[in-house]
Amino acid sequence: MQVHSISPKELISSLWINRSLIKAMIKREVIGRYKGSILGIFWSFFTPVLMLAVYTFVFSVVFKARWSGGSDSKTEFALVLFAGLMVFNLFAECVNRSPGLILANANYVKKVVFPLEILPWVSLGSAMFHALVSLAVWFAAYLCLFGLPHVTALLLPIVVLPLVFLILGLSWGLASLGVYLRDVSQFIGILTTVLMFLSPIFYPASSLPPEYSHLLLFNPLTPVVEGVRDILYWGRLPDMEVLSGYLLGSTLFAWLGFAWFQKTRKGFADVL
Repeated sequence: MQVHSISPKELISSLWINRSLIKAMIKREVIGRYKGSILGIFWSFFTPVLMLAVYTFVFSVVFKARWSGGSDSKTEFALVLFAGLMVFNLFAECVNRSPGLILANANYVKKVVFPLEILPWVSLGSAMFHALVSLAVWFAAYLCLFGLPHVTALLLPIVVLPLVFLILGLSWGLASLGVYLRDVSQFIGILTTVLMFLSPIFYPASSLPPEYSHLLLFNPLTPVVEGVRDILYWGRLPDMEVLSGYLLGSTLFAWLGFAWFQKTRKGFADVL
């Protein structure tokens, strides 16, 4: 029986060795999602444009919402909200798909030479593509409405990196659990919806009463949502101490998820 290493070195080497395969699978998945449609891949651009227009109308015109500490600009709330939603959508797209990653690729399971551990990388790459398109739409809207973005926007990769490792850890863990427990996908769908409203996306973290504000510290999306919002819209530097601790913890979590996946993958073929 083939033994699958759980060492952190194997995690990195698998990514490097299979980089061409991962790239090809990401490209196939992105293009395959819009295959057969008239506009094709252009839907990945039109969707965030439409959503940004809807958010702007609903929150700034209908609800007349304003962000705490911001201005009376009708578009400000939409842009601040959309910045947080980009983070959540990246997280939710990967996590919601994770329990079905192996089930959807069952034909690869019995192929000994196929590296199953790269499937979360492929899922993340596809989600990152759509996140980058949404980010481009956000920058275009900001440029038209307010001018050049803040220079702090260059820190975006640093702010998002801890979330990437968290997503990978969850993806490996849930992909394995999804093979043995088919109810996991239903539970995760409900959990991500709840998490969206418990994250400071539609409201600033400072708006919560003091007795509840500490609960946001247990939400892994909070530091990234707040950090992305700070660097993109407000032009503030992120809390590097918090991000450093988050990065350390999420890196460890990614390895634990990878180790769990490697330990349990030998039973996939029997269950499927």
